[in-house]
Amino acid sequence: MIRAALFDFDGVIANTEPLYDLFWNEAADRYRIGIPHFASRIKGTIMPHIMATYFSNHSEEERQRLQQECDQFELNMDYTEIPGAKAFIQELQNQNILVALVTSSKQSKIERALKELALEQTFDTIVTADRITKGKPDPYCYQLAAKDLNISPSECLVLEDSLAGIAAGTAAGMKVIGLSTTLPADRLAEKVHRTIPDFTTITWTELCDWL
Repeated sequence: MIRAALFDFDGVIANTEPLYDLFWNEAADRYRIGIPHFASRIKGTIMPHIMATYFSNHSEEERQRLQQECDQFELNMDYTEIPGAKAFIQELQNQNILVALVTSSKQSKIERALKELALEQTFDTIVTADRITKGKPDPYCYQLAAKDLNISPSECLVLEDSLAGIAAGTAAGMKVIGLSTTLPADRLAEKVHRTIPDFTTITWTELCDWL
């Protein structure tokens, strides 16, 4: 039995991935990373991993500048929901399903975003990049959310849009539903129990029947 739904944020609750694509692809060109479609490579990963993996050869000054640019970008970002996300979360709560937010974003960004989306008091627990040392695809973030909720990973359903996030949820021993908001459904299909385009055409009862 599924007792909790664990949501990623970007691309699952908030329609921010197209904005991140523009920011990171432009940054990759400007900082001479040399990887086409760089934004796709880093989706779902935390900033320390991005810096250590792709910017280690850059000067400390450049890394600090990039961090400041990213912080400013997120500060000015407008947050709109993935269609049906808020109503779907409300449906879960009406059926006494626990809901958690598990994201690679920083706490400061999430606090602002949830306020803008009127979701401040929504989640039973929140795991952000500030609480973890290993980001997705490592399963720790999802394991920590299950621990917060005092339930088994097998009782959790993960909703993710990135390959790193899907891998993290799977490695944590949880069932995973993939949202094709960021990647095409056929890229996700073999890695998840089911794919959905958004939350407008699915109910919790139907989703449980799939599982």
